[in-house]
Amino acid sequence: MSLPHRWRVVAILLALVGAVALGCGPAAGPGGPRGRPEELGYLLCFWNVENFFDDRVDGWTKSPDREYDTWFANDKAALAKKIENLCKVLLGMNGGRGPDVIALAELESYYSAELLQKGLNARLKNEADHYPTVLYKDPAGGRSIACGIITRLKAHKDRTRLLGKRQRILEVHLEAEGRELVVIASHWSSRLSDKTGKARGHYADQIYGRFRAIHKANPKVALLVCGDFNDNPTDPSASEHLHASDDVAKVKASGEPPLLYNLFAEHYKKGEGSLYFGAKPFVFDQMAVSAGLLGGGDWSVDGSSATIVKEMADRRGRPNRFGGPKDKRGMAERGASDHFPVTVRLKVGR
Repeated sequence: MSLPHRWRVVAILLALVGAVALGCGPAAGPGGPRGRPEELGYLLCFWNVENFFDDRVDGWTKSPDREYDTWFANDKAALAKKIENLCKVLLGMNGGRGPDVIALAELESYYSAELLQKGLNARLKNEADHYPTVLYKDPAGGRSIACGIITRLKAHKDRTRLLGKRQRILEVHLEAEGRELVVIASHWSSRLSDKTGKARGHYADQIYGRFRAIHKANPKVALLVCGDFNDNPTDPSASEHLHASDDVAKVKASGEPPLLYNLFAEHYKKGEGSLYFGAKPFVFDQMAVSAGLLGGGDWSVDGSSATIVKEMADRRGRPNRFGGPKDKRGMAERGASDHFPVTVRLKVGR
């Protein structure tokens, strides 16, 4: 016996509500679908967040650290706006949940990362989406612009380490569904202080040496290198010292020396930019992965998902930087950073 029309409508609505409650409904929020991690994988983001200093006066004596240190500590409105803009971009990803792993550069301290962690968690209504973990170590370099990671994945904190001496290279070991993922986040020397690229080559050498050691012990290791390289994918630091290739077949062949696959080489070839100097685009923000992520290992990467997230841009489509204390723009005119974030989606298994 068929139901009356009004009861059929009610039944359909109830079925839709049930589907959404089970995570089978339509996409939730901007940035993509929402569902169980084993179905959708995990979104990893790297972002140079441009001089993100905390709310404490640490007494730095050199410029520009001195100015940012006192500005954010004393101007609560500026700090709140910086955090708001960073959160807005990050929570525009991954169906409104934000990336599962957020690797950051230009953090003054652990407390900078913690402020962002708290800002994200305060804006996430579902407690299951909160970020429980901040990973950070101070490299004690020339400037206070270190790397850190905020994540909702399980983290092996005792294995977190710095590479090199006074270099901004952070190695972390994460886990999802019982499988390990190694992430190396880095921020290489600026072209202003390193005009020849020698120091950036040293950064790449440190990272590649560590990759080779791990790869020798486990050729199927799931390892991802990300960072602000301050060089493009075709520059010697990335292509020769880091051995990051744009040829996926060569990387999969696992020859000697082993190669990494640069997920953002094609973006550079296409003329895209993660930051700009004048009108010229550069892809300084990159990710490179081991062969173990390209098939047959514990994790896999969806290379087609590699994206420069062009949010909070200026009227010319370039990153709208937040700027510093001498910037004459009002707070409403400021963006989040002078770099766009870059993202990629990973899955456990093939």
